[in-house]
Amino acid sequence: METLQFYFPIGWEHILSWDALDHQAFLAAMGACFLLSDWKKLLMVITAFTVGHSLTLALSVLSVLSVNSKWVELLIPVTIALTALQQWWGRSLDRSKTLLLYSSALLFGFIHGMGFANNIRFMLAQDQSLGWGLLGFNLGLEAGQLVFMTLFLLLAQGVVRGLTLERQKWTQSVALITFGLSIYMIAQRIDFF
Repeated sequence: METLQFYFPIGWEHILSWDALDHQAFLAAMGACFLLSDWKKLLMVITAFTVGHSLTLALSVLSVLSVNSKWVELLIPVTIALTALQQWWGRSLDRSKTLLLYSSALLFGFIHGMGFANNIRFMLAQDQSLGWGLLGFNLGLEAGQLVFMTLFLLLAQGVVRGLTLERQKWTQSVALITFGLSIYMIAQRIDFF
């Protein structure tokens, strides 16, 4: 139980700290087309992201997967850009768009997980309770995402319903902002090379 309690805040802060702009931008891009009434669909998408993230962390800690961190740091904003573009061109929240978002979240979760894998791999590798450590981290990650997305959905609901902004305009506005952020992050991270 101590291990679970130790890793939960690390997962939580991984999403909700000031240094987590890349994850927050990704979540905003991913959630751009959802409103409060769509929370079940969004929950599935968020969980897919966590599953991808978790699998990568587990494979990294077990030394099955190792990727150059410079490439991963560049790929993370690329996932944001691709998600924003996906939202920009999508017209409605139908079954095919939800499945595409779910698949993208799972795949991009792998990439985002690689970004944090180097930071947590050494702690988890030394920990006797690897399973509990991963569980604690992932529960913290999921809880952080749920809090972030709840606040985001409330904002979306307020803007779309309260200000009577067309839902598609909201989606495209969020997509444009997150796309711009991703391009800025890509430009910064190209200097790594």
